[in-house]
Amino acid sequence: MEEWDKQKVLEIFKELNFNRYIERFSLNEQNSPKEEPKDLFTIVEKSKEEIMKLINNQKEMTFYLETKNDNEEEKIIKEQICGLAVYNSQNKEAMSIKFKNENELQEWKEIFEDETIKKTSINFNKIYILLKQIGIEIKKIEYDIAIASYILDPTNNKLEIDRLIDQFLNIDIPSQVKKEEKQMNLFDEEVQEKGILELYSYAIYKIKEITSKKLDEIGAKKLFDEIDMPTIEVLSDMQWNGMYVDKQELEKFGEELTTNLESLTKEIYQMAGEEFNINSTKQLGEILFEKMQLPVIKKTKNGYSTDVDVLEKLKREDPIINKILDYRQLMKLNSTYVEGLKPYINPKTKRIHSFFHQTITATRKNKLNRAKSSKHTNQI
Repeated sequence: MEEWDKQKVLEIFKELNFNRYIERFSLNEQNSPKEEPKDLFTIVEKSKEEIMKLINNQKEMTFYLETKNDNEEEKIIKEQICGLAVYNSQNKEAMSIKFKNENELQEWKEIFEDETIKKTSINFNKIYILLKQIGIEIKKIEYDIAIASYILDPTNNKLEIDRLIDQFLNIDIPSQVKKEEKQMNLFDEEVQEKGILELYSYAIYKIKEITSKKLDEIGAKKLFDEIDMPTIEVLSDMQWNGMYVDKQELEKFGEELTTNLESLTKEIYQMAGEEFNINSTKQLGEILFEKMQLPVIKKTKNGYSTDVDVLEKLKREDPIINKILDYRQLMKLNSTYVEGLKPYINPKTKRIHSFFHQTITATRKNKLNRAKSSKHTNQI
């Protein structure tokens, strides 16, 4: 048999994110030597005024935001921006600036809010909220490489910047920067290696070039420009606006549920002839099927089944069943919609701010439907 084409296998494994198999068969060793970042672009030192002038002249901004954890309760996204890297494609230069605190970002407000400056980056849904938290409304969101990558492969759920670099570019990311899946990601608070922010800004530019071409090839550029990109701002606004919750009214409702639960508990104990843990499947099964001798509908390896289907079939056997069903319903209401919601109420806005994920891993069927939608959009 002929030797298998390791380069082709590597390409397929990368496309399918079979990273463990790439390591197992040492396929990266078969690949062409990875390019060093220093050979692709130049890191330059520029003042914020020089960077702003450059952006204003070019009317485009390819950038990467560095963030770190911030446990301030009033924030919707509990992170703060601590660094900005910008790539200048004309001179192949990358530059970065660090922020001691987020107040320094107010100097960039005019740039971010300028509708004539096209912005390219990654995770704009997050950037949108982070900036709005400090009074900046980003305008002219042009290209998100994570969204573009998702359209090309909706089954890929690895859309972090370092993963996309591995997928699209033949660049050697410094080993001390690379993270294993179970370790903290590059957005977490940590000391970044010098030059990594500049590398990310360059990578965003190159990945945009590659993905934009691929979107054209599959006829999905119109879908990306007219549906997916505008949706970022819509979903971000939905997250920002949130849903108002009257905490006082919610707690009042919780008190009513607790009172009713206590009453039901006493009734169930009285009917059963003893006290027991109603929430314990094992104890409830013993009461119903051993002590009260109700018909056994279904057994599991751990004992008797007391799920809803079983209890519904036993409703006519004894009045205790209806009480147990009512008890479970009230417990669900209290745990999910009272106690479950309270921790998510923002103390400042009095609202619950949901996260709307635009890049959820799709099934094969959804992927085909999305392809059809893309074709239909182009026809329109």
